Amino acid sequence: MAEIKNYTLNFGPQHPAAHGVLRLVLELDGEVVQRADPHIGLLHRATEKLAETRTYLQNLPYMDRLDYVSMMCNEHAYVMAVEKLLQVEVPLRAQYIRVMFDEITRILNHLLWLGAHALDVGAMAVFLYAFREREDLMDCYEAVSGARMHAAYYRPGGVYRDLPDEMPRHRASKMRNERAISELNRDRQGSLLDFIEAFSNRFPGYVDEYETLLTDNRIWKQRLVGIGVVDPERAKALGMTGPMLRGSGVVWDLRKMQPYEVYDLVDFDIPVGRNGDCYDRYLVRVAEMRQSNRIVKQCIEWLRNHPGPVMTDNFKVAPPSRVAMKSNMEELIHHFKLFTEGMHVPVGESYAAVEHPKGEFGIYIVSDGANKPFRLKIRAPGFPHLQALDEMSRGHMIADVVTIIGTQDIVFGEIDR
Repeated sequence: MAEIKNYTLNFGPQHPAAHGVLRLVLELDGEVVQRADPHIGLLHRATEKLAETRTYLQNLPYMDRLDYVSMMCNEHAYVMAVEKLLQVEVPLRAQYIRVMFDEITRILNHLLWLGAHALDVGAMAVFLYAFREREDLMDCYEAVSGARMHAAYYRPGGVYRDLPDEMPRHRASKMRNERAISELNRDRQGSLLDFIEAFSNRFPGYVDEYETLLTDNRIWKQRLVGIGVVDPERAKALGMTGPMLRGSGVVWDLRKMQPYEVYDLVDFDIPVGRNGDCYDRYLVRVAEMRQSNRIVKQCIEWLRNHPGPVMTDNFKVAPPSRVAMKSNMEELIHHFKLFTEGMHVPVGESYAAVEHPKGEFGIYIVSDGANKPFRLKIRAPGFPHLQALDEMSRGHMIADVVTIIGTQDIVFGEIDR
């Protein structure tokens, strides 16, 4: 009788769950995965090498394009690493704005993760619900920076500008009549803070809708419970961070353990799982959206009552105001030098990490005193998770591999940097 051998199968990159850039070579025994070999390199961006040829300010927009679902969180780690080398004081108002937008970004990330994960597993409606909320938050990005995704809003020394006093409004068109437009503009009559506050009041009800659709859904639980189990010790050994680590029951969150900016001044809880499976990681991320909403509300309250500068007054790092630049020779020189030559960062090295929606996102910079980084290294949270895919998939069916990719919340911009 002929001997039955394992056979290999290419999973992706064209598979919808592989998101276009993940190639998995699966070794199968029937439909059971014996080994999974992730191949990266289909989206090589060379960000770390490009950073050595650009000034510190020019490098900032590259950060948005790493994990293009968590744009401002990437920027945050980068500007903190630069500020450590410069030893620049960031105004308190700018710190609160950064924290507020970090949490808005976390909600944005988790909404896309929830919609895409549900879609991969087979639930269509959640994707449409999640994108309804993402539109509102994307409008906040656009109002503050002018861009819906690649914001380039954080700067070494603070943020690009203060929060706008009014929100852009929808105009009547052939597609929508006046009544529909007035309904869309209902929360846009005031400032950006008013708009975010109205959203934060509505948002818990939206999360309830997602949970009604999924949390106790029999099919959803059959697809997620007991799949991709990682015990706490193994999660730590594999270098997991963020919801992947907390889903296994490890209480570790940089916002609490190594507070940065004003995270020690706001009140929130760290959601933790028990079983380390895909279902627990789903519950952790849903709970994180609620906690992020709590932090956003506290930031709104503080920002309403404390006006002030949002950028350092050190003109070697931040540009002077346009009015000063056009009326004073010294300010004009500062402006010209900063945007042509760039800032010179003292010799040294620094590492700054943030609690990114996917885990610990860190930037390590080595400076030789020039206007460009000598070396820049990115600690991407998704990379260790992708390495663990083999271990998490073994013994599962092919369909479960899709669930495991979904629970890891992989974005290749940061992994294949």
